[in-house]
Amino acid sequence: MNYLHQFVFGIYPYIALAVFLLGSLIRFDREQYSWKSESSQLLYRGQLRLGNILFHLGIIGLFFGHLVGLLTPLAVWGALGVSHSFKQVFAMTAGGIMGGLCLIGILILLHRRFTCDRLAANTTWRDKLVLLWILATLLLGLSTIAVSAQHLDGHEMVLLMSWAQHIVTLRGDAAIFIVEASPVFKAHLFMGMSLFVIFPFTRLVHVWSGFGAVSYLGRAWQLVRPRG
Repeated sequence: MNYLHQFVFGIYPYIALAVFLLGSLIRFDREQYSWKSESSQLLYRGQLRLGNILFHLGIIGLFFGHLVGLLTPLAVWGALGVSHSFKQVFAMTAGGIMGGLCLIGILILLHRRFTCDRLAANTTWRDKLVLLWILATLLLGLSTIAVSAQHLDGHEMVLLMSWAQHIVTLRGDAAIFIVEASPVFKAHLFMGMSLFVIFPFTRLVHVWSGFGAVSYLGRAWQLVRPRG
């Protein structure tokens, strides 16, 4: 295992997480007026609804699919009687469906943003960066399905799970699990981690507000009393 591999898959995940959390906090504290999704609906409505629905449905499914798939301990899957082979096939199928929806959605959003003159003129370099970065990450993720189809024993998936679980439990040997992983998986992991690095500096910060909206549902009623 060389130093570059150890840095990218053993140290860089913590750098990405630190930038993600601290950067989001600093931006919320100092630039609250920029904390928004910056909707382009007023500039051009065409295809926005369809693209948004497909993109958000797909990417939310992918996020929680990765979260559950990578971080659920192997012992839990074993206790449930789920084999590594079945889990891999299920992950490939679900990931392919959610990834396909997300891909169609982001292509629609990219098409409308780059073909409409009004939108193109109001698109910042950060907007272009985040859309193209997500597209590249998504394409790499979909490419892993073809790689996984060549070996359905679930072995490489178990190694990826071990890497992720060792990262979140702060164990220093995480990188060793994916030394022999396919370059496609490694590239996908790097692009995914780097997405957290650019997150605080783009419109993606509105995702935090989405999580915050859930707590809004349980907010106490506002009491309004007339002045006596």
